[in-house]
Amino acid sequence: MKAVVIFESLTGNTRKAAGFIAAELERGGVPTTVSSTTAVDYQALAEADLVVVGTWTDGLVLFGQRPGRTGRLKKLPYFTGKKCAVFVTYAVDAGNVLDKFVAMMEDRGGDVIGGMAIRRNDLAGGAADFAGRVLDVVGVSK
Repeated sequence: MKAVVIFESLTGNTRKAAGFIAAELERGGVPTTVSSTTAVDYQALAEADLVVVGTWTDGLVLFGQRPGRTGRLKKLPYFTGKKCAVFVTYAVDAGNVLDKFVAMMEDRGGDVIGGMAIRRNDLAGGAADFAGRVLDVVGVSK
């Protein structure tokens, strides 16, 4: 199994989380490539069995949340037939942004197997938890 982690980051938090997630997947024995939405590694994407996509939570503090930079996310290549997991980073409240993001990635053809909102004050812990869950779902034990 191979994985690719694609992220959209505004302040660097989602980029950091993507790196932590990739490191955890690697520790679990899954070769992983990381790239931003503006520099997708198409070869890695073509070879990947698992696509992890992350973004930040945009919107007002308690309502109106949405995936950050949806325009870029909607232009990602299709990954039809590939397992997909999604994550969002947030500061105060992620609201229902994860549900919106899942639907968006399903529209890109992904077979979404799960998702998680990761609070920005615990990126490493949240990323480890998320990666562990993903590895469990795909049948790879750490």
